Amino acid sequence: MLWRLPAPVRSFLVPAYRRFSSAAAVSVPPLRILFCGSDNFSIASLCALTSAQKEVPGLIEDIQVVHRPAKPTGRGLKLLREVPIKQAAAAELCVNHTIDTFTGWTPPSRVDLIIAVSFGLFVPPRILNFAKYGGLNVHPSLLPDLRGPAPIQHALLKGRKHTGVSVQTLHPEKFDGGMILAQTPAPGIAISKDVDAHDLTSRLGDEGAKMLVDVLKTRAFVPPLKDVGWYKDSGGPIDHAGKIMKGDQQVDFSMMTLDHAFAIKHAIGNPWCEFPSGERFILNEFSEARQPFEESLEDVPKVRMACGRVLQIDQCTFASGALGRGNRRLGKILQSQRGSTIVS
Repeated sequence: MLWRLPAPVRSFLVPAYRRFSSAAAVSVPPLRILFCGSDNFSIASLCALTSAQKEVPGLIEDIQVVHRPAKPTGRGLKLLREVPIKQAAAAELCVNHTIDTFTGWTPPSRVDLIIAVSFGLFVPPRILNFAKYGGLNVHPSLLPDLRGPAPIQHALLKGRKHTGVSVQTLHPEKFDGGMILAQTPAPGIAISKDVDAHDLTSRLGDEGAKMLVDVLKTRAFVPPLKDVGWYKDSGGPIDHAGKIMKGDQQVDFSMMTLDHAFAIKHAIGNPWCEFPSGERFILNEFSEARQPFEESLEDVPKVRMACGRVLQIDQCTFASGALGRGNRRLGKILQSQRGSTIVS
């Protein structure tokens, strides 16, 4: 009908009509959210959503939480460790659903949006199609850089100067392949020299939680969707952030720089080393030596790294030995093996 009006009238009414249509398109009833999470990073987003539910009228009607079951842990795997989000969800009075697979499981009736944050399970198309607006994911990296399950650890291991958070849609076929609806502005969040994975997780968790709520408030999840990811065109490095394995904590003094040894400690935890004999020890505390390398090895062992700088081992532990009491033993081994290499 609008297009049958005279051209002068039509030209006057069309802009107003489009503004009205756009506003109507993003007029969304209060959301029923199915939140899939596990750890402290995901808890930050859950708490932000429950706060927004109370503070922003008409934004969220209901939040139900999906998490994985407790896992056996400890010596003999006799203890069960619950995922941290279970207690957080209970504290926020959210209904909990415990699953270890989506096979055979159906979400509660009327789900508008699925939000997966550090969940660990792939959300299949059957579940995404159940939700009116599909799904969202909060990922702690500047996608497409550091796709994968351990982006925070790899940002530290790879010596990234900046990182950030991306809120993306959930892709029906692969992890971290959705459209980016929000991303930390360029150049990202600076990574300070001594920050560790725990501190960086906390900071990115808060950043991601705010971005997620903003995506809901602005209805950026409602079609037509707009890709706002800037990093892919920045020329910066793009790597995969694979699962952290035990070997990633291993240090080879002859092949590794001192900075990378520190990066391992900050990203994963105390590094460990192995002699050609197979004997292993853990580096509990270490620093860069400020005194001549030739000083006595027994009390404060020192090792020259591949970069030429000297690593000073302040405390180490041998298998079955007292915690942090292995220095004298290590010093004697190093003296007896002058010229040999500690292998990876």
